[in-house]
Amino acid sequence: MVTAKLRGLIDPGARPVAVLAAGIVCAGPALAQQAEPPRVDEAAATIIVTAPGGEVDLDDALALDRIDIAIAGTPDLLAALTRNFAGVTAQDAQNNPWQPNLVYRGYVASPLVGQAQGLSVYVDGARFNQPFGDTVNFELIPDAAIRSLTLRDASPVYGLNALGGALVIETATGRTEQGVAGAAAIGSYGERDFSLSAGDASGGFSWFGAIQYREEDGWRDFSPSDLINGFFDLGYDGERGGVHVKFIGADTDLTGNGVAPVELLQARRRSVFTWPDNQRNSYGRLSVHPWVAISDRTRFEATLYRQRRKASLLNGDAADIEECEGDPAFEGLLCLERVGDDGDEEQALLIDSGGDTIDDVLDGGDYGVFNRGDIVSRSEGFLAQIVSEQDFGGRTNRLAFGASYDSSENDFVASTELGELTDERSVEGLGTFIDQPDNAIAPVSLKTRARFWSVFLADTLPLTESLTAEIGLRYNTARVILEDQIGTALNGDHSFDRLNPGIELDWAVTPAISLRAGYSESNRVPTEAELSCADENAPCSLTNFFIADPPLEQVVAKSFELGASGRHKQGGWNIGWLLSGYRTTNTNDIQFVASSTRGRGFFRNIGETRRQGVEASLEARRGGLRLGASYAFIDATYRFPVVLSSPANPQANDDGEIAVARGDRLTGIPRHSATLTADYAGRIGVRGFRIGGDMIARSSQFLVGDEANQNPQVPGYLLFNLRGSVEVVKGVSLFGEVRNLFDREFATFGTFSEVDEVDLAEAPDASDPRAFGPGAPRRLTIGIAASF
Repeated sequence: MVTAKLRGLIDPGARPVAVLAAGIVCAGPALAQQAEPPRVDEAAATIIVTAPGGEVDLDDALALDRIDIAIAGTPDLLAALTRNFAGVTAQDAQNNPWQPNLVYRGYVASPLVGQAQGLSVYVDGARFNQPFGDTVNFELIPDAAIRSLTLRDASPVYGLNALGGALVIETATGRTEQGVAGAAAIGSYGERDFSLSAGDASGGFSWFGAIQYREEDGWRDFSPSDLINGFFDLGYDGERGGVHVKFIGADTDLTGNGVAPVELLQARRRSVFTWPDNQRNSYGRLSVHPWVAISDRTRFEATLYRQRRKASLLNGDAADIEECEGDPAFEGLLCLERVGDDGDEEQALLIDSGGDTIDDVLDGGDYGVFNRGDIVSRSEGFLAQIVSEQDFGGRTNRLAFGASYDSSENDFVASTELGELTDERSVEGLGTFIDQPDNAIAPVSLKTRARFWSVFLADTLPLTESLTAEIGLRYNTARVILEDQIGTALNGDHSFDRLNPGIELDWAVTPAISLRAGYSESNRVPTEAELSCADENAPCSLTNFFIADPPLEQVVAKSFELGASGRHKQGGWNIGWLLSGYRTTNTNDIQFVASSTRGRGFFRNIGETRRQGVEASLEARRGGLRLGASYAFIDATYRFPVVLSSPANPQANDDGEIAVARGDRLTGIPRHSATLTADYAGRIGVRGFRIGGDMIARSSQFLVGDEANQNPQVPGYLLFNLRGSVEVVKGVSLFGEVRNLFDREFATFGTFSEVDEVDLAEAPDASDPRAFGPGAPRRLTIGIAASF
C-alpha cells in the first residue's frame, strides 16, 4: 500500500516494457535496458511489456499499486493520484469527475483537444494518447483492471509527448491477481459504482477479467454521466517464452458543463452557464504481448495493438449572433459580430449551408449555437525490443534496443447549428446550419493520417561499484496528412523528425542513500487538430477545430534534474524519502489562443516557456500504520515576450490583446501543492478494520486567458477526506468515504466568459467576466466490498 515508492521501495517484481512489431527488431549483441527481472511463480515467468526501454529511470518514479487505487473502497485511479502526489493536480475544466485535466510539473494529460498535451501515457506498452489530438481519456480504462502505475520523469526513451514525463499503467493478469474481488457503492448526487474482477492460473495458462460501471446525476444542474468499461487477459507463460492477449472495451456518456461565471456560482453554486456539453465514446482495443528468451540473459519482448474509438461531441454555447443593425437592407436578418482588425466591432451577415442569409426568427430573442462533432479513429502499432543483461565488472549492464510504430486514420465531421438560448441557458436547435464564407463558423469533413516511427536505445551502464550511468537515445519521425473532404483549404502534408539524447548519473553514496543528476531532451509534434486550426483569421471551436492550415513548429523540451532518495529503518519505522529539483525549457511551445469570435480560437507557437521546481515526498510505516507527505513547488513562466488575443479579458486593449512579458507565470498551474495521508489497519478480535484520511492543498493560480497576470487569481484551497472500512465476515467489508469533509467551496480551474451577453436569472447584475470550474461539495459514499 505504498503511495510514493522510491526505487528501493518499488516491488522488485516490476515488469519490463514496450510495444510490438513482430520481427521488426533484429537480434543484436547484449542489448538491454533497465528492465526488471521477470516475475516468477511456481509455473513460469510472466513478462508483460509496460513502456519502451524496460523499467528505465525508476529511482525517482512515483508509484501506486492495486491497494492504493482501491483504498477508499472502490477502485479510483484519478483520486489515488491526487491524494498521494502533491505534484499532480486534477483540474475541473469540464467539471466531470471522470474527465479532469491531469497536470504534472505544469504539463497536461487531458481529454480536451484544446489542451497542449505534455505527458506520454502507456497501457501495457501500447501508446494510450488517443490519435487526432493526443488526448488522454482515463474513463476508457477500468480501474479495477489496473495492477500498478508509475509516474516517471522526462526521458527521450518514452517518445513523443513525454515533455514532462510518462504515465505508465500495467494491468493485472491471472498470475498477479487470483480469486474474485468486487465492490458496490452508492453515494451523494446519485452516485452508483460497481466493480468486479476475477482471475486464476493453472500451469502455464492464466486468465483475468474486470468490469466497472459508474453512474451519477452530478452535483450541478443537468450533469448526468454514466460509463461502463471492461478488460480481459488470457495468457500462457513457459520457461522460455509466452504470450498474453488483452482486450479493453468502454462505452461512456459523460456530461461536463464546464466553468461558470463567479457571480453565478456565488448566487447558486449548482448552476451551469450554458448547456449541454456532452461527449460519448465507444472504444475497443486488442493487444498481443509475446516474449521469447533468446538466451539466459537476452530476451525479445513486444506489444502489438489495434484500437478503434468513436467519439460524439455536443456543445451548446452562447454566440455573438443578433439582428443586423445599421444598414436598412439587412433589416430582419441575422449577423455575426466580432472585433475587427482596427479594434472596432464589426458585423457580417450570417450565412446558412445553402449560401443564403438567415432571418431573425426569434424577433430579437437570444441566439446560441450547437457545435457538433464526430470522430472515428482507427489506430494500430507496435513496440518491440531486445533486452539483455550482461555481467560488467561484477555488476549488471542492462541494455535495450527497440523500435516502435504508431499509425492512425481519423474521420472527422463537424457542424454548427443555429439555436435558441432558453431561459435555462440551454440551446435548442432551430434546424439551420451556419457556413460563413470567411470560415469564422463553417462545417468540416476531414480525413487525417498519421505515421510515427522511432528507434531507441537505453542502457544502464555501471561505471564503478557505486556509480551508474543511465543513457537514453531515441530518433522520432512523424508524418501527418490532412485531406479535406469538402474543399482544399484543409489539405496538408507535414513531416517532423528529431534525435533526442538523455543521460543520468546515479551515485549510491551509502546502501541507504542515493544521489542523481541528469539531462534529457524530448519533443512533441503538432497534432492534426493544431495543424488544422492555426489561423487567427479562421478560428475554430474546441468541437469544430479544423479550419485552416498554416504550419506549426514541433515543441522541443530540454530538462535538467538533480535529486536524492533514501530508505531507512529506525525505531521500528520503515522510512522512504525522495527529493527532486528540475528545470525544463520548451521551445516553440504551442498554445490555444482565444479569437475575437466568441467560442472560437486558434493554435500558435508562443516561443519559449520554462517549468522548474522542487518535489519532496516522505513515507513512514510501522505495523499497520502508514503516513505519507509530499510537497511540490513549481515556477512555470514565459521566457519570451508575446502578444496574445484574449478578448474576454477585462485588461485587454482595444484590439482584445494582452502583452505577455518575460517572467509572467503560465496559467492554470498552482505554485505550491501539498498532501498528507494517514491510514491504519488493525483488528478488533477476529475482525479487521481500516481507517484513514488525507489532506490536499493547492495554492492560487492565474486564469487561462490571463497570461499577462493582471487579474485576481483562482483562490487556493485546502480539502480533507476521511475513509474507513470494517470486516463483517471473512472476506466481506463495509466501507465509507467522505470527500471534502468540511464542505469547502473551491475551484480548480478558471478562465473568462462574456457574462454580460447572457441573461443570468440567478445573478441578473453579474458583470465579472471571471469563470471558475467549481470543485464538488461534500460527498458521502458507502458500500460493500468482498474478495475470495
